[in-house]
Amino acid sequence: MELLNATQMQAGYTMGLRPDGRELLVVAIKGTFSFPQRYEPLQLAEKQVPLIEADTFTGEPGLSAPVYESDYAPHKARCDVILNGSAYAPENNEVKYIEVSLQVGACYKTFQVIGDRHWEVSLLSISASSPMPFRTMPISYDRAFGGVDNRHADDSKHAAYMLNPVGRGYHQNLDRDLIEYTPLPNTEVIGQRVNKPRGKYHPMAFGPLGRGWEPRYRLAGTYDQNWLDNTFPFLPADFNEAYYQCAPVDQQIDYLRGGEEVKLINLTPNGYTTFRLPTLAVPVIFFPKKGEKQEVQAVADTLVLEPDAKRLMITWRAHLPLKKNMLEVAQVLVGKKSRGWWRARQLGKTYYPSLAALARSKRKPPADEDE
Repeated sequence: MELLNATQMQAGYTMGLRPDGRELLVVAIKGTFSFPQRYEPLQLAEKQVPLIEADTFTGEPGLSAPVYESDYAPHKARCDVILNGSAYAPENNEVKYIEVSLQVGACYKTFQVIGDRHWEVSLLSISASSPMPFRTMPISYDRAFGGVDNRHADDSKHAAYMLNPVGRGYHQNLDRDLIEYTPLPNTEVIGQRVNKPRGKYHPMAFGPLGRGWEPRYRLAGTYDQNWLDNTFPFLPADFNEAYYQCAPVDQQIDYLRGGEEVKLINLTPNGYTTFRLPTLAVPVIFFPKKGEKQEVQAVADTLVLEPDAKRLMITWRAHLPLKKNMLEVAQVLVGKKSRGWWRARQLGKTYYPSLAALARSKRKPPADEDE
């Protein structure tokens, strides 16, 4: 199969699978845009970020926070809004606490960012140390409440905070030697101070959730002996396609249509940044080997904001249900081609965008030096 990319963005394809077992041809298109100057529209960046082939992490996979999830999800019913970045103190002054907020259309999320702290243990209590001042603080689930309590010599006493097993601050065992001087999270729900190692606090960050975390992993369905005997290699009957959404529920919105306002508070050095997302139609045309072409409009189902790098990425997605497999599709066109290209296609001829291109095609390859 041939993929024709007529956009200035990245495009790729893969095979997907519906819960009912039907195969899909999935096409992903990813555009990278530079943060605009004030009152200016977003423009495509000179350097386009490639499509993500596999999940990436801040450190060792599975033991650190996800940064990017694969761009090849078969289907997303909503748009994931992700932000990878840092909190910035106003006017570069040192602070111990600061509130950050993200707004994209109907999505609004805010929480408190706090300086580095650690647990202090006395004979009567366990408490948090006073936070250290900071000017810039990375925001990640690595620094949110959670973690794995695995320092006890007895493995049976190990535990994990499954809402965020890569975080910090959580302890099931309250032995002094296992807790004292261990770090607390740098983010909290506003008005809900983390002050108990066993507390049930909501981890606060803007990044993607791990596939094996609560509550996301429950959406993946049941993989038991019954599944092995009767369903494998297809998805289990209780698989929920919401599993493909990598953002927390409060960071999921309707598909982007373009023009949505983005507001970032204390997530950039100037303290307040606002702009509107681009309005961009991305048509995808499937040309089967037999039958008529099918044209669909790809939907924008993933937005990744990276204020530290002054860029954002939007991923559009389209899919075609297949009768058998991808071999039944000859070509896929992403974007728009000229009338000349379509005319040449109808006539079964090769299209050349200019006389120079035609001339180059007619040139004979240089003779072999050994001849």
